[in-house]
Parts: sequence; C-alpha cells; structure tokens
Amino acid sequence: MVNCILIADSGSTKTDWILTTAENNILEVETMGINPVRDSQDAIFDVIKNHLKPQLPKEFLVSRIFFYGAGCTDPYKKNVEEVLANTFYPVNGITVESDLLGAARALCGNKAGIACILGTGSNSCLYDGQGIVCNTSPLGYILGDEGSGAFLGKTLVGNILKKIFSKKIQDSFFEKYKLTPAIIINKVYREPMPNTFLASLVPFLAEYRKEPEIHDMLVWAFQQFFSRNVRAYGHPEMEINCVGSIAFYFKQEIMDAAAKEGFKIGKILQKPAYGIADFHRKYPFLDQKW
Repeated sequence: MVNCILIADSGSTKTDWILTTAENNILEVETMGINPVRDSQDAIFDVIKNHLKPQLPKEFLVSRIFFYGAGCTDPYKKNVEEVLANTFYPVNGITVESDLLGAARALCGNKAGIACILGTGSNSCLYDGQGIVCNTSPLGYILGDEGSGAFLGKTLVGNILKKIFSKKIQDSFFEKYKLTPAIIINKVYREPMPNTFLASLVPFLAEYRKEPEIHDMLVWAFQQFFSRNVRAYGHPEMEINCVGSIAFYFKQEIMDAAAKEGFKIGKILQKPAYGIADFHRKYPFLDQKW
C-alpha cells in the first residue's frame, strides 16, 4: 500500500479531489458539491462513500485528508470531519477548513499575501503565510459579492432592462437567451437560487467583452470589488492573487480595474486544488486537527 494525501476543494456545486503522494499527484476526481451548512451528514456520507471512494485506487492508502470547502466553519465543519473519519478509518489526520483558506494556500503558499475568490460569489482575505488574519465580509449577492458572477449578471440584467446598454446589445441578449423582462423578474424574485441564474448569464459578457460598453461595465464591476473589499486590508503594495472562473476568464479586465485602483495583480488560477496539493506536499502535517 502507498500512503497518500487526499485534497478537496469543495463548493456548493462540485468538489475537486486530488489524491497525491509526497512526490506527485496520482488522480483527480470530481464529485457533487459538499456544503455542511446546507447538507446533512447523510448527504455528505453519500457523496464520499458512493461517488468518491469507488473512484480511488485500492492500492493507495489515504493517510491524511485536507478538506477546504464552502460553509466549512464552526460548528458545521465538524459534520464533514466526522464523515471523513468514519469513511476513511484509520486515517492519521483530518483537517477541514474554509475554501478561502484553501485559496490563500494555493495562491500564496507559506508567504503573506492577499487572496481572492472570484466565481459565482466573491471573497477575499489578508493571509500571513499560515492563516487568515483579516477578511472583509462578502455579504452575499444581494448586499455584496462585488466582482462575482452573480454581481456581473445582476449588473448586466439591470443595464439591459433599464436600457442603459445599446439596442444592439439588448437585442443580442434577448435573442441569445430567449428571455423576456417578465421571465427575468420571475427568475430573480420568485424562483430559487437567483444568484446561480444571474451568474449563468456571464458567457454573454465574455462574448461581447470587446464592445466598449461591456468592457467598461466589467472594469467598473471589478473596481467595485477592489475598492469595497481589498482596500480595507491597507496593503496597496501587496499583489492581489485570485482563483475562480471569473478571475481566470476576465484576467485582462481585472488587471485594468486593479490598475485604476492602484493595485497590481499577481497569480491567477482557475482552480485552487492543484495549488493546494502542491502546498500540502511540502507541508503534509500542517494543521493536524483530528
């Protein structure tokens, strides 16, 4: 049997798992998302036992687990710890922490820095090389989440319905998505998960990003993220590092916005899982909490 470390980066929609030895990654697996604020222990157990474990080679023994996920804060993360302990007994150690700490470790390693998540939602932190020392609350897509997919979709829809964008952009939007103002209002105010619906409209922004009015909107949205979240850390000299699909696909607009706000962009990763695996290959027994 070969001893391995199991790494997880989990959101509400999907979880990226990496099985790695001290030398290199062995396997990457994707399962449904795990969020202990939303999911019961039974639901978490089902994902791990029935969807993850059957994909793991039997000749590799999981000796350590590092699970980073949305909703993995006290007291909820205990549910994830207990399921992992029962499923992978006799594992030597289990650490369950927030997806934000995972992003910071993937981006910054053991060095201090500013780490950000820009996906369906957004978040950020000041990281000292070991843990999070300051976090501006993202406040969710209604009160905050500036720069996120939901925020971009919300701004796009608002500009379409208020006819701020040109008729060309309006007509292209309605033709692409076969939506009407009434359908949009219903999806946002009456149907579940409006943030996911709003984020699903981001491909339109990517398609028309070279249109000046779309470009300006994108840069403005990311400026809001920097000014309302990152500036509070009081370290304009630090590079800003980002993970997430929005960060990855709108890298140029993010760099333009950062320059306008007096910041510099450092590392950008689409997925943090590989960076987390690299981190824990170097520090396999860091933060052993179980």
